[in-house]
This record gives sequence, structure tokens and C-alpha cells, in this order.
Amino acid sequence: MKFSVSKDKLNESIQQVSKAISSRTTIPILSGIKIDASPRGLTLTASDTDISIQSFIPAEEGDRQNVRLAQAGSVVLPAKFFIEMVRKLPSDFIEMERGTNFHTTIRAGASDIQMVGLDPDEYPLLPQIEDNKVISMASDLLRAMIRQTSFAVSTSETTPILTGVCWNLSNNNLKLIGCDRHRLATRETSMETQSEQQFHNIVISGKTLNELSKILPDHNQLIDIVVSENQVLFRMENVLFYSRILDGAYPETSKLIPKEFNTEVVVPVKALIEAIDRAYLLSREDKTNIVKMVMNPDKTMEISSSSTELGRVTETLDMNEHTGELLKISFNSKYMLDALKVIDCDRARIGFTGSMSPIIIQPEDGTKILQLILPYRTTN
Repeated sequence: MKFSVSKDKLNESIQQVSKAISSRTTIPILSGIKIDASPRGLTLTASDTDISIQSFIPAEEGDRQNVRLAQAGSVVLPAKFFIEMVRKLPSDFIEMERGTNFHTTIRAGASDIQMVGLDPDEYPLLPQIEDNKVISMASDLLRAMIRQTSFAVSTSETTPILTGVCWNLSNNNLKLIGCDRHRLATRETSMETQSEQQFHNIVISGKTLNELSKILPDHNQLIDIVVSENQVLFRMENVLFYSRILDGAYPETSKLIPKEFNTEVVVPVKALIEAIDRAYLLSREDKTNIVKMVMNPDKTMEISSSSTELGRVTETLDMNEHTGELLKISFNSKYMLDALKVIDCDRARIGFTGSMSPIIIQPEDGTKILQLILPYRTTN
């Protein structure tokens, strides 16, 4: 194996696949990046068994030559050292050559680095996925839906299924759900799919989706999502991102959402975030995160938090609309901030069925986002 490659292109591919490198792997070869050089270009692969990422550098793009191949071949190089070394090399083009026993020489400018490689034949094969269930969606919409649901997943491994986001597709409607027993986030969108295209209870780790979000193209590019029995493939222009589907049945969450409300308010999102954020500072210091909301007859709302040691914060803001009973309710301020920050419109509608019933937050612009937060019971 011998080739030279654009440093910028190689570094970009390394950053993409490095999301799948685990420092705690029990399989030594998975601590490396597999490099395949062929006449078509360069393919980099990394995996931690839960996720696998493959990035392709085409030999030519338009008038630009990215890879100059002298001899095809493969090698696996230790990821940590390789990633840092490539980033710090001085030249625009990097030459790599594999010698005997997979020892690999990397040359750039006046630098000459010798690395001990591993046998690429021992590297696990990527999952084979049939294109039976494929949907396509814009990368910016996919990134938004991940952002609006993945924050609500559980961080506790005692219930592994809740550490993931549940995907359901039926009747041309895609729905993502994140839940940790104390809060719930759902996001829906209409899809143009074939009538037989549907799947249920596809649960993908929230951490995995956040890593996927980081490498989704910035420009509005169509992403293919291929679903199989135990794997999902997100297929981009030059990147393949494989994720394992979590085992187990996701709990039924629709029964948690009230159909009617005793109280509804419409509030400016930015002003409410700022008011709760200031109250959160005190509740965080008091290690409770509890903030109280009180609705007044004059269409104002008080947001407050207090601490016997530190004092009290009280914020007053106007409600754009109010219907139903006036209510006093306490909630986790961090959960409320997380929910409000993913609503990308000026006003939010908040529904209540009582001081100890779920709080429902939805954007006023009709986007199908629903956030649910369970309130706190307080002594006063």
C-alpha cells in the first residue's frame, strides 16, 4: 500500500470516523482506524461495536485531486496517535506507505513517522443491511429532530431502553420520542414514503444520535435512513453511519399526555427562558432545581425560587393569553429550560390539568413538538 492524500481531506475523514472510537474497548483492533486505499479513493473505518462509521475520500472531485495512488492496500493504525499526528503534520499532502508486518511510514514535509500497524483482515466487517426499509429526509430536519428529543433520554443504565430515542413511522408520519420517566419530548414530521414503509419501536441511543448530529452535513442534503432488524444505517454522500438498535420494548407514552387542559397560557419563549434561567441560578445553588410558577389575575406570571441560606429570586412576566383556572405549580427548572430551548418560535402554549399533573409545552407556530414535564410536590 502506498499513496499520498490531501491533509485537509484526511483530517476531515478522521474527525468523522473518530466518533466511533472507544477508549474502553476490549477488542484491541477496534482502538484503531482501518484505512483502505483503492483506485476509487481512500476509505476510513472505525467502530466500537455499537456504532460504526465509514468515511470515503474520492480520488478526484472536479478538478481537484485528493488521493494519488501508487499501490492499493489496507492497514489498521492506532487511532489516538494517528489522529493527533495527522492534525499536527506540516504539509498540505501526506504520503503513507505500508511495509512488512504492517509497519507504516507517514511522510509530510521534513517529517518521517514510523507507526506499528495491525492486520486489516482481523478488523470486523461492517453490518450487511438490505435496503428494504429506506426513508430519506433533509439533514437539517434530522438534526433538529434529534436536538428536540435526545436531551430527554435517561442517563441511567438501570433502564437501558430509556437511554435511547424511539422512532416510529406509520401513515407517512415519523415520530421521535425521548423519555426519562420525569419528562418526555416528542417531535413529529410528515414524510413522503411508500405506503408499505413503516417501522415501530426502533430505539437508538441518545448518545449515538448526538454523535450523528455532529457529522450531518451543514447544507440541506438528503440523508437515507435504512432500517434492518438490529441496525440502522444513516447514509450520507461520503459517510456511512451504522448504529445498533437497543433491545427491549419502549414503554407506551401516549397515555401520559392529557387530551384536555384546565388551564392554558401563551407566553413569550425568550422572556420565559430568561426568567427561569435567573431563578435556576438560585435553585441550582440550593441543589433542588425547584422553581415555582404562580399565575395572577392581572395576566402576569411570577417565577420564583428561594433558599433559606441564599435568599430569593422573583421574576414577573406578562402572559400573552390565559384561559381557565389560575394555578400555582412547582417544577424542575433545568427540565423546563431544556424543553423551552428546543422550541424555535417566539411563543409557546403551556397546558395544565392541575398542580400535580403533567405540564405540556408546545410551540405556537404549529410545529409538531410536544414537551412534557412532571411537576414537583412542595410543602408550601
